[in-house]
Amino acid sequence: MGIAALNPSYGLRFSAFASFIDEVFMSRRTSPVIPGFGLTLGYTLFYLSFLVLIPLGALFVKTTELSWDQFVAIISSARVLAALKLSFLTALGAALLNGVIGTLLAWVLVRYRFPGRKLIEALIDLPFALPTAVAGIALTALYAPNGMIGQFATSLGFKIAYSPLGITLALTFVTLPFVVRTLQPVLADIPKEVEEAASCLGANPFQVFRHVLVPALVPAWLTGFAVAFARGVGEYGSVIFIAGNMPMKTEILPLLIMVKLDQYDYAAATAIGVLMLVVAFILLLLINLLQRYIRAH
Repeated sequence: MGIAALNPSYGLRFSAFASFIDEVFMSRRTSPVIPGFGLTLGYTLFYLSFLVLIPLGALFVKTTELSWDQFVAIISSARVLAALKLSFLTALGAALLNGVIGTLLAWVLVRYRFPGRKLIEALIDLPFALPTAVAGIALTALYAPNGMIGQFATSLGFKIAYSPLGITLALTFVTLPFVVRTLQPVLADIPKEVEEAASCLGANPFQVFRHVLVPALVPAWLTGFAVAFARGVGEYGSVIFIAGNMPMKTEILPLLIMVKLDQYDYAAATAIGVLMLVVAFILLLLINLLQRYIRAH
């Protein structure tokens, strides 16, 4: 006579205990397809350190060759501050401009089907494949005072190339795909039925946009804006041709770093690089905090 026949509660307890033992041994026998946390974390930290942290650390170490007074004198010089202001303001302007244009392009590509749509998709990705120097030469030929568009701007009394406006347009061309490709998946995941339901409940188009689309799009929009802004701050190849590289007027920070390197002033070049890195990190941190706040609320 078994234990379960003597007392049914013993059978239930024994079955539960057997199931627990079986789960323990099965969990030990089965191995996950992806390696464990420790191994993957080790590889992640190794490659992150090798590709990012060590080069950035070397940048800061090289700067220690300067005294604090020398470092402050370099980063506070009028030429460096003018280049810093130009680089960040033009990158900010290009990111904001792409925030509007990229949103419209992403909306059209996701919500409509029309002839030539695939061609537009390919053209948006063109800045990814096109060398930035080629883009800079093409934009300069187009917007220069004797260019196809630049000559009309010159006749109206202003110039596009060799000005901050030309730099902004070059950065807009380079950073457009980042905003479009960030917003497209989010727009594709928003079902049209949600908008139709809001309209059936009496919402006008503006209310649908404000209460249905904006909450879903703003975090992705900020991500695309931050990536485009960061890419624009460090852009070099597409800008040097159209900027004119006039100190205190159209000289960007990456070009100023190259000038210091050509003069074998490596310490000053690293000091400017540290300044650029710190300012960009602070701005991106603020954007990410804003993005997290919007997602939470």
